[in-house]
Amino acid sequence: MRRANPPEGPPAPDAEGLMTSPAAARNLAPILDVLLPHLPRKGEVLEIASGTGEHVAAFAAHRPDLTFRPSDPDPTRRRAIDARCRGLPNVAAAIDLDACESGWANALGPVEAVIVVNLLHLISDGEMSVLLDEAGRILGPSGRLAIYGPFLRDGMATSEGDAGFHAALQAQDPAIGLKDIEVVTTVLGVLDLSPQVVEMPANNLMILGRRGTGVPGL
Repeated sequence: MRRANPPEGPPAPDAEGLMTSPAAARNLAPILDVLLPHLPRKGEVLEIASGTGEHVAAFAAHRPDLTFRPSDPDPTRRRAIDARCRGLPNVAAAIDLDACESGWANALGPVEAVIVVNLLHLISDGEMSVLLDEAGRILGPSGRLAIYGPFLRDGMATSEGDAGFHAALQAQDPAIGLKDIEVVTTVLGVLDLSPQVVEMPANNLMILGRRGTGVPGL
C-alpha cells in the first residue's frame, strides 16, 4: 500500500507510543455525526488503514455495543493504535493488513461494516479496485461500507485547495491522487452496495453503502 505523506509531514510517536494527526482531529466530529447512526446494531466493524487510531478509538467509545478491529500495514502505526485504544474493551488489537492486496477478505472472514477514512487518494486506481472488491467480499448480507475523504467531481477538483492537494499527491507519486466520485459510486453499485453520498465540511464527502437495500441510501 502506498503511503504518501500529509502536507504537515508524517506523525511521530510520543513517549507513550501515541501518534496524533491534525487532520484526524479536524474531521473527527463531522465523521462521527454522519457515521454513527449508520453503523450496524451489532457485530464487528473493520477499519482499514487506521493510522493513528484516533478515529477507531472514538468510534468504539461511542458504540460500546460493537466490536472494532483496526488495521494498518505499518508496525509503528499498529503500536500507536493499540496504545490509543488501551482500555477500550471493544477494540481488538490492530492487525497487519494491506487492503490493496487481494485475498484478505477470505482470510479475515465476514464483518458487519468496513470503514475507510482518507485513504483512496493515497493509493492507485488498481489498488482501489482491489480494496473495494475485497471490502465487498468481506461484508455480510446486510453489510455496510463507509468511505470518507476528498474526491473529484466529473474528473475535476471543485476547489483550489483540492486542486493543489491533488497536484501535490501526484508529484509524490503519479499513480495516486483524488478519485472521481462517480467512479467510486459506480463500482459500489456493481458490488451491490447501494451508495449514498453525503456532503461533508472542507469539501469532503462521505460515501455510505449498504448491501441488499436495492435502492440508494441506508
